[in-house]
Amino acid sequence: IDAVKTGLHRQGGRMFLQKLMVYFSTACMFCYMVSLNVVLRIMHSISPSLTKKQILSIGEKTTMTLNPNFKYEDWGLTFKSFNFVKIASQHMWLSLGQEAFEGGEAPDSPVVTMNGEKTSVCKYLKGEMWRFHFKQLVKDFSDIADFLVIYIAEAHSTDGWAFTNNIDINQHRTLEERLSAAQILVQKEPLCPVVVDEMNNVTAIKYGALPERLYVLQAGKVVYKGGMGPWGYSPFEVRSFLEKMK
Repeated sequence: IDAVKTGLHRQGGRMFLQKLMVYFSTACMFCYMVSLNVVLRIMHSISPSLTKKQILSIGEKTTMTLNPNFKYEDWGLTFKSFNFVKIASQHMWLSLGQEAFEGGEAPDSPVVTMNGEKTSVCKYLKGEMWRFHFKQLVKDFSDIADFLVIYIAEAHSTDGWAFTNNIDINQHRTLEERLSAAQILVQKEPLCPVVVDEMNNVTAIKYGALPERLYVLQAGKVVYKGGMGPWGYSPFEVRSFLEKMK
């Protein structure tokens, strides 16, 4: 019993430190985001060409420059808009409620299937019940893992921080609107089940998933937690992790 208590105490301490790091990293990211917005505004009034060069550098790190659906003109100058600060701040605020940490319990938060039936995240674990390279992950590792896409709040809704030449989707106000928007994702054939977060965004909050994040869960535990997207979104990391499980 003492050994169990000691283990729980250590785990609790580790989770506390991880939670503390979330607050610290979020504060740093908020300061960076606001500073970036202000600097880009000033730079653009002085030298638009230099501003473009700087934004393209950011785009390379977030893989935006690799997306064939968008040109720089579609997304570049949105980084100096008020909506960029507003939407990104909302995402960071919600991320403070995350409960999923490596080594800890995987939150079994509720989601809704495309048929409108309520279920939960952990029911999709092996043995129970994309972007770019995600489809290839599903193809290569479906023999050892069950994949699940959880469609959450829109990061670039038409009435929010919007890109031009993008799919016209307003921020969801009802579950029916979210399910309807998710159908666009289903039509892309992600090769795995797609479910949607409930309208209180409970899954996105507990998993710190806004605007996007990759996880690997095993036996109800979080065994891999990717970085917050778009900077920390790395299918290559997931591939390396899954290869060790084969």
